[in-house]
Amino acid sequence: MFVSGMSASGIAAIIAASAFFIISISIAYAVFRLGRAIDEVGTAVKNISSETTPLLNEVTTTVELVNGPLESINKVTRTIDEMSSKIAESTSSFLDKNQIAMKAAGAVLTAAQLRKKGKKKKKGSKKRAERSQYVDDEEF
Repeated sequence: MFVSGMSASGIAAIIAASAFFIISISIAYAVFRLGRAIDEVGTAVKNISSETTPLLNEVTTTVELVNGPLESINKVTRTIDEMSSKIAESTSSFLDKNQIAMKAAGAVLTAAQLRKKGKKKKKGSKKRAERSQYVDDEEF
């Protein structure tokens, strides 16, 4: 089986060359597979970017459409705030300058509060009367 005249170093060289050949083939296969994987990743990135671009355009359009009414609402809110401040200033300056108006406002407020209390008492007495009527009916 062994060729005569081949020394141990020659056999070791053949084994090393065979191992180097197997390792080289394994590395070449791995590089080939890695190249295919990189190509697949590149294709996936192209697909994602081609699908993402229209989506981003739609999102941009939607945001622009929403921002228009929000700006209008902001203007209306600002106007209402300014108007509320002016009304409060006018009212306070009017009441500060006119003590009679201040007393009249206090009287109107007191009358309104008394009226509310009177309505609550009437409702309470009506409920008590209705309850007592039911009690009387149940006794007979």
